[in-house]
Amino acid sequence: METLLFLFPQFNYMAPKEEAYFKMFGPQHSQAPKMKDDFSRQKDKERKSRLSLFLTKSGSHENVSPHKKTNTPPNNISPEAALQWSDSFEELLKHSDGVESFSQFLRTEFSEENIEFWLACEEYKTIDSETKLLSKAKYIYMVYIESEAPKEVNIDYNTKVAIQKVMAKPTMSCFEAAQIKIYSLMKKDSFPRFLNSDIYLGLTRKKGPGANMFRRRSRSCVFNDRGEATNEPLAW
Repeated sequence: METLLFLFPQFNYMAPKEEAYFKMFGPQHSQAPKMKDDFSRQKDKERKSRLSLFLTKSGSHENVSPHKKTNTPPNNISPEAALQWSDSFEELLKHSDGVESFSQFLRTEFSEENIEFWLACEEYKTIDSETKLLSKAKYIYMVYIESEAPKEVNIDYNTKVAIQKVMAKPTMSCFEAAQIKIYSLMKKDSFPRFLNSDIYLGLTRKKGPGANMFRRRSRSCVFNDRGEATNEPLAW
């Protein structure tokens, strides 16, 4: 019953919670007589409010780390590893610690839904069961896409409508356009700020006992005024 995540195996959080969400709220009564618009909107808001509360209490399994909600970076990251992330956004996404640290930064900007949505889409593309695909698609749509969703991402109206139209029979690529837009937003907007944030700079400047990231001039070969090598250290 496990789902393998080929690109990012460390973020495989597929779980039967999605079924619980829909059982919790019950089926849509599409055959019932149409109620007044204001009453329908109120009921819809109540349903979304319950979903939001449920996600808050249980911890969304879409989160990179549901049990880590602080803005403190992982303690086992070396400065050398953290410096590699600055090469590119793609490089950062290859490392679980990089994604976790970036997620913590996004929480400080109240935009962690972007990385959670992107990861959910990555997981979605690995599903090979039609039943699970439908369940996962509805979950992603309810949590991240529809208007006033608990973790609604910032995508344009046309993209949102296009996704809504295929929710009855979702495809493997139905979230692709939205995922690309959110990826571009994180890469061009959030990632540069992350590299200048206290969270990232704190990682790159971290020092162990007696360690120093900056290389001092060697004391083994110092040249005097006559160009001769001497072992006498110069004052630094």
